[in-house]
Amino acid sequence: MLYREAGQFRATYAEDQRIFPIRQDRYGFVALLLVAFVGVPLVANEYWLSAILIPVLILSLAALGLNILTGYTGQLSLGTAGFMAVGAFAAFNFAIRIPALPILVVFVLAGLTAALVGIVFGLPSLRIKGFYLAVATLAAQFFIEWVLTKFGWFSNYNPSGVITAPAMKLFGAFPVDTPMKRYLFTLSIVAVMALLAKNMMRCATGRAFMAVRDMDVAAEVIGIPMLRTKLLAFAISSFYCGVAGALWAFAYLGSVEPQAFTLDRSFQILFMIILGGVGTVLGSFLGAAFIVLLPIFLNNFVHQVIPGLSSDLLSNLELMIFGGLIIFFLAVEPHGLARLWQIAKEKLRLWPFPH
Repeated sequence: MLYREAGQFRATYAEDQRIFPIRQDRYGFVALLLVAFVGVPLVANEYWLSAILIPVLILSLAALGLNILTGYTGQLSLGTAGFMAVGAFAAFNFAIRIPALPILVVFVLAGLTAALVGIVFGLPSLRIKGFYLAVATLAAQFFIEWVLTKFGWFSNYNPSGVITAPAMKLFGAFPVDTPMKRYLFTLSIVAVMALLAKNMMRCATGRAFMAVRDMDVAAEVIGIPMLRTKLLAFAISSFYCGVAGALWAFAYLGSVEPQAFTLDRSFQILFMIILGGVGTVLGSFLGAAFIVLLPIFLNNFVHQVIPGLSSDLLSNLELMIFGGLIIFFLAVEPHGLARLWQIAKEKLRLWPFPH
């Protein structure tokens, strides 16, 4: 009774094509934004803002970029962290070499730089697919790490290879120097880019991506250009990952090195979209929250249940429990957390009637 569209009539095509066609969904989305932008800054402390919420948002953006490429277009990639590194180091160089650039322009240019690199490494997708394409993107991961480590220009000739992000100032006058300001800054960018991705997947570009994913031969037969579509998917995905890398360096860590964007990070983001839901915008956020928050919960839970446990055994136990939960979850619901949310909404629409 609370979640049903009975009596909600859509008289125009535009109303029928809304992102949230049901009134309750629109109210829930507005309430979620109010909680994120108003409620969280009022109740969260600096630890939650700096160590948990900001990385969850940034990793959600990176997972969303990978989901555009892998979930919506069907092009498997293992180079996500490499494209994040390109964005982080590009933003650093734009900021220190052209100090007059506004910080938002720096992030856009960093994303465009990552998009150009993504197009170059996306060229093999025109000939290969599946695991072979994954190996090609894996080569991109190692190549980007090697270039950023080998050539000192990218780190401004710092002997350690570590870059320190300049202080962020919004519109040149408003410093983004506290955990709350960095959280709101990151949240605003992630929210806008997630909304753009949601709308993009509903337009002709998104439908072309999904057609290539479902059957690329049939998509080419009906007139969808493979070259343009696949390279555009790599460019957009790399743009999102590049902006996420810039935020990782500027809004989260403050200083970063190429080893912060290793293959482990790429696999972590891949697990996020698998657990959250491949081919869904919501799944990127749910998967990132699950991957980041579950180890923290397990750490506190094991400490409460087995006090005095050695740190080495505790670390191994956490990994075992974490891996077991992932396997169990994938066996129970292989379509991810987003599918569970969809099932819950479908059941709620029929409640209290039998189904």
